[in-house]
Amino acid sequence: MTSGRSFYITTPIYYPSDVPHIGHGYTTVAVDALARWHRQAGDDTWMLTGTDEHGQKMLRAAAANGATPQEWVDRLVAESWFPLLKTLDVANDDFIRTTQPRHEERVRQFVQAIHDRGYIYAGEFEALYCVGCEEFKTESEIVDGTGAFEGLKVCAIHSKPLELLQEKNYFFKLSEFTEPLLKLYAENPDFIRPESARNEVVSFVKQGLKDLSISRSTFDWGIKVPWDETHVIYVWVDALLNYATAVGFGSDPEEFARRWPAYHVVGKDILRFHAVIWPAMLMAAGVEVPRGVFAHGWLLVGGEKMSKSKLTGIAPTEITDVFGSDAYRFYFLSAIAFGQDGSFSWEDLSARYQAELANGFGNLASRTTAMIARYREGIVPPAGEETDGDRVIRETVANAVERADAAIERFRLDEAIAAIWTIVDALNLYITENEPWVLAKDEGLRSRLDTVLYTAAEGLRALAVLLSPIMPIATEKLWVGLGAAESLGRLQDQALRDAGRWGQLRPGTSVNALAPLFPRVEQPGDGQPGAAKA
Repeated sequence: MTSGRSFYITTPIYYPSDVPHIGHGYTTVAVDALARWHRQAGDDTWMLTGTDEHGQKMLRAAAANGATPQEWVDRLVAESWFPLLKTLDVANDDFIRTTQPRHEERVRQFVQAIHDRGYIYAGEFEALYCVGCEEFKTESEIVDGTGAFEGLKVCAIHSKPLELLQEKNYFFKLSEFTEPLLKLYAENPDFIRPESARNEVVSFVKQGLKDLSISRSTFDWGIKVPWDETHVIYVWVDALLNYATAVGFGSDPEEFARRWPAYHVVGKDILRFHAVIWPAMLMAAGVEVPRGVFAHGWLLVGGEKMSKSKLTGIAPTEITDVFGSDAYRFYFLSAIAFGQDGSFSWEDLSARYQAELANGFGNLASRTTAMIARYREGIVPPAGEETDGDRVIRETVANAVERADAAIERFRLDEAIAAIWTIVDALNLYITENEPWVLAKDEGLRSRLDTVLYTAAEGLRALAVLLSPIMPIATEKLWVGLGAAESLGRLQDQALRDAGRWGQLRPGTSVNALAPLFPRVEQPGDGQPGAAKA
């Protein structure tokens, strides 16, 4: 089921120096849902995630924990980052680690290539550096410290003191790419999305770019510069290259040609690396720039950006242990306009779980299958004569598929879910208005009841397909409950863009007993959920 259209999408490459919080989970499930949608729509899809394991921050964290850097990152990845993917039901195609030989060898090859093309030179350097960001800071990103850090210059993002570094480094001629980058942004307005992110990058680049220090000689935890092994490659240069090395850059030209270029989804705090430095590096190497960079907003808790150092970090398992992974995925992808900041609260999550999932979608699924079991001995009946009300459902489904697919093309997962949810609302209203429990009492209305039951079941068939990239667990249960697995095959094999074609669920299909898709959750008094009811 492949259309031949390539869709390669990446999460940012995560720093494993700390445990994942719900902000990391948010980015990962967004990319996974986009990849699942395209995969199920028949596009030649590849999803990459991974960990960025070099740099000074990692070296210091390892030393503080009495481990070598490699031992430290191995432990973090195994104990925290692989389990995150399982917790959130992420179906990534690859996981790259920047300490893998397949990555390190290709990075050296790439850096050597841009050196040979004349884009790298040696120079002296002195600037304020943030170890947390692994980045030299410009004046606009430096603020005066307060409290314990009074009198010091601190990073605007981390509020931690900056270090004055004096080094002989190798520099990349980033300044030569000011005009080519502005031309790229002008000719391809969708290269950076949303528009607010694009405007920010354009105005930054218009001020003129400075050359970028791309090596370090004061520590050795990194990939060695090929022509001078006393230096290691700057961690961001190494990290950005993962997107290319993972799909065969420098090792498998056929695979690279098939997959590249990629879409990158990143948090807005690392937008400049991806929308400025990364395309400039690729231009210097004569490699095609990415297809686009999408910057999503921050998750705010109590009005502050999620952060372990400020103790606002919440582990994804704190949510999934109570509500399940589907609810996690649904909540973050629907409640926040993708591209803008969003606030998380337990109260909001709990209210949406109850209203939209348990009472809205879950109840619709339970009562439809239960009515087919009660009134038609568990067999989906054939539809009789169609009324205007039935036609409305059919049209709602067809429109929702079209609108959702268009929203996904714009990377607006929230708008896609809102479009699909029009089916949930329309079907619930349809059942209320048609009152199948009243129709069942009159043998003369048998054909009408058949039509209502078939319409509800066929609407649920479309919902299962459309929501499967968002909520893979619940939709699989619904698919089995509808008996669709027997007659139509596996849920993941259903052509997503064809989900609106009416009449796919065959009359005569046997429905199966369906346990509640979203069980009721106990609510202790403090507003933070307790355990789910068995």
